[in-house]
Amino acid sequence: MNIRLSLDALEVIDAIARKGSFAAAADALHRVPSAITYSVRKLEEDLGVSLFDRSGHRALLTEAGAELLREGRHLLQAAGELEARVKRVATGVETELAIAVSDLLRIAPLYPILERFYAQGFGTRLRVLREVYGGSWDALISGRASISIGAPGEGPPGGGYSIRPMGPLNFHFCVAPHHPLAALPEPLKNQDIQQHRSISAADSSRNLPPRTSGILSGQDVLTVPDMHSKLLAQVHGLGVGYLPQGLAEREAAAGRLRIKRVAEPKPEAVSYLAWCSEGGKAQQWLLKQFEQLTLEQLII
Repeated sequence: MNIRLSLDALEVIDAIARKGSFAAAADALHRVPSAITYSVRKLEEDLGVSLFDRSGHRALLTEAGAELLREGRHLLQAAGELEARVKRVATGVETELAIAVSDLLRIAPLYPILERFYAQGFGTRLRVLREVYGGSWDALISGRASISIGAPGEGPPGGGYSIRPMGPLNFHFCVAPHHPLAALPEPLKNQDIQQHRSISAADSSRNLPPRTSGILSGQDVLTVPDMHSKLLAQVHGLGVGYLPQGLAEREAAAGRLRIKRVAEPKPEAVSYLAWCSEGGKAQQWLLKQFEQLTLEQLII
């Protein structure tokens, strides 16, 4: 395949268009004018089109030249970004890094850290993902994320990642004040709960087997996208289920939900900060910051 376009030629066309003349472009590119003239004529001959109208005092682009420059500038920008990314790879800094955050946690406390991260000048593109239940582990294992914050429960086998416990996750069983279970004496028995619909936040795992928790055998289930949706569904009395302790207590204090003791409560779980074992400089910097966060700061 014979490529007639070169990034060097596109850079010359761009400089002439910006500076208004061949001589000014030569000065901007630190070249002699004859080199600029040769580069343009060579490109015109290769493409078989005229790129500049030379009849006036200024070098004006023809219609074909304007189209070449319009698209060529995208190529120049992409080439510049690629060059920068290659250099970052060579220096051990990731070009892109994704952070998975459990839907049990608030994202807002992460933003000051991200602000400080950008000030470091790593040049790494960041993505923040919202994951539900086992999806926090799945994102890490599948490579969708390099760091997972608040991954609940034990991680999957196979290794390739490191962990640090963030703290215990405690849950309360909650019902709306107008729900039939609100009037029953405590502790609620499984046979009483089983007769009513459970609200479940859908596990966002794509590769690992989805996890469920707090659902009894044979119980009807309404599955919603995340913990916020689950909370709203329970406030509306569409079903019942477990909510994080802090969230449950706030909703109970506001009168929107009631916390009910149950005969067989949900066991305490541990929340983890987890990360890919082989990370670059950007990941290492972020981990040092994330390790200073407490579960109390993050829990919804």
